Amino acid sequence: MSAGHCMDGLRTSGAQSVTFVFTNNCPYTVWPGTLTAAGGPSLSSTGFTLATGASSSLSVPVNWSGRLWARTQCSTDASGKFVCATADCASGVIECNGAGAIPPASLAEFTLRGDGGKDFYDISLVDGFNIPISVTPQGGSTGCPSTSCAANVNAACDPSLAVRGSDGTVIACKSACLAFNQPQFCCTGEYDSPEKCQPNQYSMTFKQQCPQAYSYAYDDKSSTFTCPSGGNYLITFCP
Repeated sequence: MSAGHCMDGLRTSGAQSVTFVFTNNCPYTVWPGTLTAAGGPSLSSTGFTLATGASSSLSVPVNWSGRLWARTQCSTDASGKFVCATADCASGVIECNGAGAIPPASLAEFTLRGDGGKDFYDISLVDGFNIPISVTPQGGSTGCPSTSCAANVNAACDPSLAVRGSDGTVIACKSACLAFNQPQFCCTGEYDSPEKCQPNQYSMTFKQQCPQAYSYAYDDKSSTFTCPSGGNYLITFCP
């Protein structure tokens, strides 16, 4: 591919980047966080506030790899530390500064310009669920599938996995791996293969609620989506 052709779908003054647009359709404010995979270029923002109905965009390197999520019920505590009830990155400030989400957290994962020059993306509930999320390719090539976990998994969360807020309502749902820390749920030890690590009653609840999302580490490959690189992406909270 020539450099000239490469610039075609990028639409940003010659810069090698794509745009991620974040939209919050939740009836409450969320605080998105971003984490770049080890060794990659970090984004210009690693955490910000997104009010109900608001959108915000971020310029992302075309070869970026990492994950995105949204924190909920955040505030500054008495000592001046920024804390969140779900998916906190524990940086103490709105920016996550290289820290990931503390599970449970619904994750949107990206590997841009990966194998064969394609973009790979998925929604993962392997670390549990906090709020509904979707990824929709924009511009670029036609026919790129969107993927979402639009259901409120918290409403169907097994009591043994539930994380409750101060008012007693379920605000997040742990994965069985996080809740019980056993190899058969975490796909570790002797269960470290697709053959040995099978769906379980807990992961199946996640799968029923959100068929397109990864429900455990060796979930079937129907959960990873690809698109030719160069297009932009819309990440929607509470799609």
